[in-house]
Amino acid sequence: MKILVINGPNLNFLGIREKAVYGNQDYDYLCGIIKDKAAADGVDVDIFQSNHEGAIIDRLQEAYSDGTDGIVINPGAYTHYSYAIHDALKSLENIIKVEVHISDIQSREEFRKVSVTAPACHKQIYGHGLNGYLEAMDYIQSC
Repeated sequence: MKILVINGPNLNFLGIREKAVYGNQDYDYLCGIIKDKAAADGVDVDIFQSNHEGAIIDRLQEAYSDGTDGIVINPGAYTHYSYAIHDALKSLENIIKVEVHISDIQSREEFRKVSVTAPACHKQIYGHGLNGYLEAMDYIQSC
């Protein structure tokens, strides 16, 4: 099984930005726990991060033909307005997709409560911190 993890804008600044919301662990730590879980589960994992919407869409489109079985995506702020990422996710009908958010988006600002990308995914996980990524990987493997 191959899982693609995509992180959108500002996720590379984990441990730097808004520590009260996103925690003290940095992006390398997140990548490490994802890789450790993949190794323990016998899963191939590819981790991709970009602050650019087009690069995220390009990587999603590559998943169509590169053997990806599941996608864990944290679109960051694009969650709330990127219909282009929604459409790219929607086109990947044969790939299980899980949207993840580190914080509890339902208890934050009003604009964060709306996801235009979640309807293109099979599941949304939020408010579980970095463990949400691992839960998403479990969900994909259970499908």
